[in-house]
Amino acid sequence: MKIYTKTGDKGLTSLLGGTRVEKSDARIESYGTIDELNSFVGLVRDSTDHDTIREELLHVQYILFIIGSHLACEKENLRSKLPYFVEEDITLLEKAIDRMNEKLEPMKHFILPGGHTIISHCHVARTVCRRAERQIVALYATTEKDLLIIGYINRLADYLFVLARYFGYLLNVPEIPWITKKNSGQ
Repeated sequence: MKIYTKTGDKGLTSLLGGTRVEKSDARIESYGTIDELNSFVGLVRDSTDHDTIREELLHVQYILFIIGSHLACEKENLRSKLPYFVEEDITLLEKAIDRMNEKLEPMKHFILPGGHTIISHCHVARTVCRRAERQIVALYATTEKDLLIIGYINRLADYLFVLARYFGYLLNVPEIPWITKKNSGQ
């Protein structure tokens, strides 16, 4: 199989099922951002030796591939043949969030991303995840909604935020609170 086919040289690409669309189509934007997110999740996974987190992130990457395939498919008869995930996959994220939150101090301020490279990687992944969520919601304004996909992406952004904080805890990196004169009480 060749990597280049030259079929996209005029700004068109194919959805699963063969429909040709502009590369700026809402479906392409949605699953392209999921692909970008998957790459950032891989970067976070490659940046840690924490076995539990690596396993969680690998599972996330598998789910993101499933989500991308569903976003790339506009035909229900084809989509029903694709692999899928279940509500339990969202529950796994929630349990991981709860497990990490048990070790973290309650937030009293917004925090600035940064402090360590892996923390920053988590925040980049989180912001890409939120962009994917916005794009998927926009896509679903004109197509059939898949609430499981929206729920998973929403919870994944929460997971990535808590994961950034948790890495700060593990690495003993203090959080940088966003404090202005207005919110500092001065």
